[in-house]
Amino acid sequence: MANPRLRALAWWKKFTKEDIVLAAVGLALIILSFSFLFKSSPKNTASTFALSSELVELTLLRSAKDRGAFCLDGSLPGYHFEKGFGSGSSNWVLHIEGGGWCDSIASCLSRKTTALGSSHHMELQVQFSGILSHDSTLNPDFFNWNKVKLRYCDGASFAGNPESEFHNGTNLFFRGQLIWEAFMDELLAMGMSNASRALLSGCSAGGLAAMIHCDDFRRRLPMAAAVKCLADASFFLNE
Repeated sequence: MANPRLRALAWWKKFTKEDIVLAAVGLALIILSFSFLFKSSPKNTASTFALSSELVELTLLRSAKDRGAFCLDGSLPGYHFEKGFGSGSSNWVLHIEGGGWCDSIASCLSRKTTALGSSHHMELQVQFSGILSHDSTLNPDFFNWNKVKLRYCDGASFAGNPESEFHNGTNLFFRGQLIWEAFMDELLAMGMSNASRALLSGCSAGGLAAMIHCDDFRRRLPMAAAVKCLADASFFLNE
């Protein structure tokens, strides 16, 4: 019976020096590849996680209570704010979320138990996207502006007035106009009064709100500021 050690030695001698060099180079490349993979993966993962986890906190409009500016259910309205930086630090973009209208007592009563009628049901954090995104590759024009998402909770595009309320025990608050005014006062105090450029945008019912309040938005800002309004899908056809 052949000695196993002798057989192993004979097998090893079959390889030339070139074979050994090539094998060593190949092994080194494999080790280098794995090293790069393990070094880069955590970084990429962390970067992706940071991008997807940049959530913006809900801020309740505390000053709204004194002026009676309530959501449908009587709760305080809210907004999400992300501070601008660099060349965008004096610019502001406001976006009003959509959500249609409630057009009957029944629909408004139903709505007041949702995020579109009560801050009690709003998400405490939201991820900014689209025109509010902080990603310069996705949102090159506004990524570093002061960005505000106004939560829509009055059911009528921030146009309701206390005189329009029903005093029959329904406990519905139609205070959209007061909410709008409270939002403006708070944001102006936060620095929007010194804005160089400002954009008021909205989608659906939020777009209609942008149309309704565009002139007022313009009047509240410095005369030298460039002010625009963008209403997306904001016409409601009467069926």
